[in-house]
Amino acid sequence: MGSQLNPYIAFDGDARQAMEFYHDVLGGKLELGTFADFGSAESPDADKIMHATLTTADGFTVMAWDVPERVPFNPGTNVALYLGGDDEGLREYFEKLSAGGTVAMPLKKQIWGDEAGTLVDRFGITWMVNITAKQS
Repeated sequence: MGSQLNPYIAFDGDARQAMEFYHDVLGGKLELGTFADFGSAESPDADKIMHATLTTADGFTVMAWDVPERVPFNPGTNVALYLGGDDEGLREYFEKLSAGGTVAMPLKKQIWGDEAGTLVDRFGITWMVNITAKQS
């Protein structure tokens, strides 16, 4: 298989809800494992997500975890998830991901010819969507 690079999102206790939401939007297979599932049943973080993976039919892989109490959680705006391609289905993802969130840049035709938009979902994660213009 070789190497791969995937986004791994840190949450402050709501990784399960976020990953279930992304699963509803993107489809695919969602695997969730708590700290207890990985042998930390006595931990105060036992019910939190230690590792989650969402793998979709479109080839997307998103991973996440709940930061344990002993690790500082400092949310920021230095990471965004990018969905790009020529599939019109990306428009539906944009609409669904924006539910309960904030659209920072509406999905519309941009100066470079593609349709693009940016949103912050209800979990504070920034998503950038770019639909490649069809070549005529």
